[in-house]
Amino acid sequence: MTEPHTPSQPPAPPPLRGWRIGIVGLGLMGEPMARRLAAAGAELSVWNRSIEKAEALAAALSGVTPQPSPRHVAEAAEIVIVMVTDAEAVRDVVFDPVDDNWGVHHGLGEDAVLIDMGTTGLPATRDFAGRLRMTGAHWVDAPVSGGTTAAEDGSLTIMVGASDPEFARIEPMLKVLGRRITHVGAVGAGQVAKTANQMIVGMTIGAVAEALALGKRAGVEPAVLREAIMGGFAHSRILELHGDRMATGDFRARAKATIQRKDMRAAVALAEEAGIDLPGLMTNAALWEAMVDGGLGELDHSALILAIDPPEEA
Repeated sequence: MTEPHTPSQPPAPPPLRGWRIGIVGLGLMGEPMARRLAAAGAELSVWNRSIEKAEALAAALSGVTPQPSPRHVAEAAEIVIVMVTDAEAVRDVVFDPVDDNWGVHHGLGEDAVLIDMGTTGLPATRDFAGRLRMTGAHWVDAPVSGGTTAAEDGSLTIMVGASDPEFARIEPMLKVLGRRITHVGAVGAGQVAKTANQMIVGMTIGAVAEALALGKRAGVEPAVLREAIMGGFAHSRILELHGDRMATGDFRARAKATIQRKDMRAAVALAEEAGIDLPGLMTNAALWEAMVDGGLGELDHSALILAIDPPEEA
């Protein structure tokens, strides 16, 4: 007896079909995020300071259009993601203080959404959001954690500062990029959460580096010590990943020490604004200053161990 034929279900449409999204900044994080959004069916308009990167992405993916300026990206999109290095870079691409004609805010339509997904800090975010509000557009801060690997596989942790309506509007898009998405509060709250995150990262890298340096000076190889304490209460992703880099001496930059120093400075500034004394933060921040001042700023932030326990001269 033949089985009755059951018609197959048509495949579900891509979750972002019909969405017009812009991306300004195609660096280590921006490019894999763009690839995920394109794969989810979004129509992308992209810009990068090195226009060749935008053109190469458009050649490799359907539905991606390179644009000559951030303003052109905004004119072609309803939602614009800004993924650049720091607050100064955000200011430059959004407000264009030099020529005042090609920044994102010149092209945003009324009710458009700009999402800053970098680590910009609270004071700058408040300033930028206020300036953008006067145009009728909406500012959302949604900094991310997880690095390039999480950007590639869509497992980013995303901390969102937004009004309730704007969060509901962009949440389907964020789900393409991240696995853990938290609406922390109003605009600026995402940056507070990211500053706290980076503070913990910087201080934990310091703790792991000091522990491995101590073990080495006391006669235990860092790789062996790391293996011995993995799985106990001292276990963390930083012990797992950064501890391995410290043990093997692989300090190729995944996240530069200069960027970590910038984040620790933001934490210090936020603590001062909040009126709270954080001695551990201050001690750790001084380590990052010493590391960068010592010429190690372009290395991975796991290279903090070199500032704590410099290698012996050959």
